[in-house]
Amino acid sequence: CGSLEDARRMFDKMPERNVVTWTCMISGYSTQGYPSEALTLFHQMQEAGGKPDAFTFSIVLQLCAKLGNLEEGKDVHERIIRSGLECNVFVGTALVDMYAKCGSIENARHVFDKMLERDVVSWNAMLAGYVQNVEIEEAWKLFEEMPERDLVSWNTMVAGCAQNGHGDEALKLFRQMQAFVKPNAESVTVVLLACAGLAALEEGKEVHGVISRSGFASDFFVANALMGMYSKCGSVEDAYHVFDDMQERDVVSWTTIILGYATNGYGKEALGLFERMEQSGMNPDHVTFVGVLSACCHAGLVDEGFKYFENMNQYYNIRPGMAHYGCMVDLLGRAGRLVEAQNFISNMPVKPDAAVWSSLLSACRVHKDIEIAESTAEHLFELEPENAAPYVLLSNIYASARRWDGIEKVRMMMESRNVVKKPGCSWIVVDKQVNAFCGGDRSHPQMHIIYAELERLSGQMKAMGYLPDTTFALNDVEKEQQEQILCLHSEKLAIAFGLINTCPATIIRVIKNLRVC
Repeated sequence: CGSLEDARRMFDKMPERNVVTWTCMISGYSTQGYPSEALTLFHQMQEAGGKPDAFTFSIVLQLCAKLGNLEEGKDVHERIIRSGLECNVFVGTALVDMYAKCGSIENARHVFDKMLERDVVSWNAMLAGYVQNVEIEEAWKLFEEMPERDLVSWNTMVAGCAQNGHGDEALKLFRQMQAFVKPNAESVTVVLLACAGLAALEEGKEVHGVISRSGFASDFFVANALMGMYSKCGSVEDAYHVFDDMQERDVVSWTTIILGYATNGYGKEALGLFERMEQSGMNPDHVTFVGVLSACCHAGLVDEGFKYFENMNQYYNIRPGMAHYGCMVDLLGRAGRLVEAQNFISNMPVKPDAAVWSSLLSACRVHKDIEIAESTAEHLFELEPENAAPYVLLSNIYASARRWDGIEKVRMMMESRNVVKKPGCSWIVVDKQVNAFCGGDRSHPQMHIIYAELERLSGQMKAMGYLPDTTFALNDVEKEQQEQILCLHSEKLAIAFGLINTCPATIIRVIKNLRVC
């Protein structure tokens, strides 16, 4: 009935307690959200001479996992060995789960390999452990070895791929799993994450069809994931249709649609949705205000942005976090008010992180302010010494001002600090296949056609009066070579591939690991 206090009073009055009563009380504390108290009770059980059984140990191992207490987990493991219960399949599975969740994947595998009996739950625990510890290759090997796979197995592997940059593999797995098991709400929610990461709109619509046929559309998590997918694929109209069809909406629903409109450049529409949210009686949370402030950024509404920033704390008792401060710096930066943005950072009550400084540095590039850019970059070099992005951005700012000495200084700094520029890569989905391109790439089977298409497009653009901006290309090569270098950018290769392999008037969506040039 959930009355933990009554249960404890009755427990304390008991003249004798056996393993069942101790375990029930430990389980009660655990399920009611008091893991530390449950663990204390387990120690009291030991001191009172109680002998834990397999069920007791399984619960206690779950507590150790929840608390991330590896040392306590190892101590419990030793007690299990002394009790002769290590070979119990439930205890063994709980040990695998505990070690994995505490980050000791080697110990988890050691226990798993020693288990004399394993069921599908044991295999799933080991599989989840690899995924949680971002060892996707090992997860794949184990998945292939599994004698039996249930819905949990498939969902775990799909989630592992989707959450670790292997969206194409997640989509393939999702299609495969439907021949063996029926997807549930978790399955479609996870695969929508993969579609969003790849901007794979057609595949997302395919999953939407599965959702409609399976009756998951009324699920909050599924509907919110659908809106997120459509928004990240740039289809805010489809996102709004999902939102509009929802019978009930929670704060995540409102926040998702507001963020969707804001990040796709519909700032005023996003603010209109926020007003509707307030009128509906739904209280926004801190993430909602990230969307609201982003909307102000995209719409260039500086004064309104400051009004919402102040209202957060005044009317909703939400203290601004780093993301909100970053939005305000972005807001001022986009408006060209760089000195104000710099002062805003100086007056922040918390130490600004790299994202805040990066917003200011990006604004310096747009507005060509070298002085503020140099001081801003120094903060980023200190915060993220191995991140090449601020070096590259500062170099581009120097290039736009034709400050070749500055470019050389940045290059020498990168060399002396062993900073390596991350190669630009782009992805495009065509006919349910993910195609990846990196800058200067010549490995794709259609590369000769792709380069021919780029040359054709370049010729047409020049005939129409286009002049290539070679400012950011290498300054120590001929102009013709500079123009060729610009054509080798990964997103241009991906776009050319899309033009070749899709019908006229098809929308081409490209995902990139760096900002588009």
